[in-house]
Amino acid sequence: MKQSISLNAARAFIEAHFNEPVTLAQLAALSALSVSRFATVFRQQYGSSPYRYLCGVRIQRAQTLLLEGVPGSVVATEVGFFDQSHFGRHFKRCCGMTPSMFIARATANAGKHGAAAAKKASAPRSASAIRSSC
Repeated sequence: MKQSISLNAARAFIEAHFNEPVTLAQLAALSALSVSRFATVFRQQYGSSPYRYLCGVRIQRAQTLLLEGVPGSVVATEVGFFDQSHFGRHFKRCCGMTPSMFIARATANAGKHGAAAAKKASAPRSASAIRSSC
């Protein structure tokens, strides 16, 4: 139980500081575990490595920014990737498509639902609905 609480603190730290460099040593210190033990326990608890989890959080935020019309080069630095190329590789690995393909698909889906969207003009399609295709 105590381990779960300390892992929750590390996970909360990742979610609060996703756009900054986060090290395993920082996360392990928050959890009062060694780096190797932290990595093992985190993977067992959440089903992915701490780095993959961090990348997933970054990609989710990036999807939201992309849907808001923020350019990909700006999104890359805003969510903590080194550059646009680094962002594009992780985005494609995570979602199976490039950021520009994601935007095109979101635009196409919005067009398909044009009549329904006109009825619900005040409620734009949520990023999570688009993310389900990733």
